[in-house]
Amino acid sequence: MFAFNYAAGASAPAVIAVWVLVLVSLYVLNEISRRSKLTGFLFFFVLPVVLSVLWFTALREKTYLDWFHLVKVYSSTAGCIGFWCIRFIKGKDKAGKEWKLSENKWALCFPPLILSINILEAVARDFQVGIQYSMPGGGMLADEAMHVIGGSWNYMNAIAGLLNIVTITGWFGIVVRKKTKSDTSKDMLWPDMLWFWIIAYDVWNFAYTYNCLPGHSWYCGLALLIAPTLCAFTLGKGAWLQHRAQTLALWCMFAQTFPLFLDEGRFAVQSTYNETIYFIISLAALLVNIAVFIYMIYKMKKTKRNPYKAELYTDLQAYKTVKAMAE
Repeated sequence: MFAFNYAAGASAPAVIAVWVLVLVSLYVLNEISRRSKLTGFLFFFVLPVVLSVLWFTALREKTYLDWFHLVKVYSSTAGCIGFWCIRFIKGKDKAGKEWKLSENKWALCFPPLILSINILEAVARDFQVGIQYSMPGGGMLADEAMHVIGGSWNYMNAIAGLLNIVTITGWFGIVVRKKTKSDTSKDMLWPDMLWFWIIAYDVWNFAYTYNCLPGHSWYCGLALLIAPTLCAFTLGKGAWLQHRAQTLALWCMFAQTFPLFLDEGRFAVQSTYNETIYFIISLAALLVNIAVFIYMIYKMKKTKRNPYKAELYTDLQAYKTVKAMAE
């Protein structure tokens, strides 16, 4: 693992096996939590309340209680709750006409908005690390207790993140999956969020974790990014953002409950702090996101559509496949 160093006493096969276990666990738990209204409620309404009591009582001296980690766990959970509401809340007005939250244009602003804010937070951290920790050898993050090295890679990846926000299209095209015998999930589908944007996001986000959370990027970078993408390309087509929010929330809850797994455990994995690797990963993120941006501009000119008010990729087969699954 040229980009990572594993803890003394652990073998490479063992570390890889644990990584696979994390990946599979996230995939399976996401599958369970997305399958019904009840399982989603238990995972993202009830479980966080139970665990919060544990974090602030029995685990108070052992877990992360700094603002960064608390914001991450509760904001990702809030995203899951919001998406659950879009998927399942409905009712009748005074005239007896049925309404669904998934048909409310203001409600549909929530997913792209929270996604954009989440990316922007990471962009700000990349700029911060690049500015404050660019001295030779880097330095220790005050709120993370983690060593980082700032450099040109932070600026490249921050720009990649901004492009990733700009290329979020089809804000009002979000729909809900219709139930079938094989899938009763009622996933929140985003037809315009296609594979090329997802890959660009994954490369950018991995570079962010490697730049700013180097001690956690083996798990919360690779495994945590691959799990929702794998689901979006297999059983849960079209619902990548929902999968991303749910796996992120589940991982954050796990990390809050078992913090030593990441930091001091036998299977903890650290960065090699090789500046060449930093540069290559962030350059790749920038180039991929530039390519998606250029493609978006091309489609805008060709279709004459505003990508933030209308769906942009309606002529692509991948879009049509997802759209056909909607209610």
